[in-house]
Amino acid sequence: MLDTDKKWQGRVRGILRAELARRNLNYVDLADLLRAIGVEDTPKNLSNKIARGRFTAAFFMQCMRAIGCRIIHLDADE
Repeated sequence: MLDTDKKWQGRVRGILRAELARRNLNYVDLADLLRAIGVEDTPKNLSNKIARGRFTAAFFMQCMRAIGCRIIHLDADE
């Protein structure tokens, strides 16, 4: 894997974690919210997946939808 891939994985992981923190949500909460939109996953699996930063765009969008995030801010300077 290229270093640039790792940087992007770190950024997307950071965005997801920041949005969870803004809403004071943990992985149990996220699992419940995902389940409400038809996505089954365990808190442990979510923790591992997010920690690695290697997940699909579809998973990222499911998480954003589940937690109620409608706007994602990307830093243009990095």
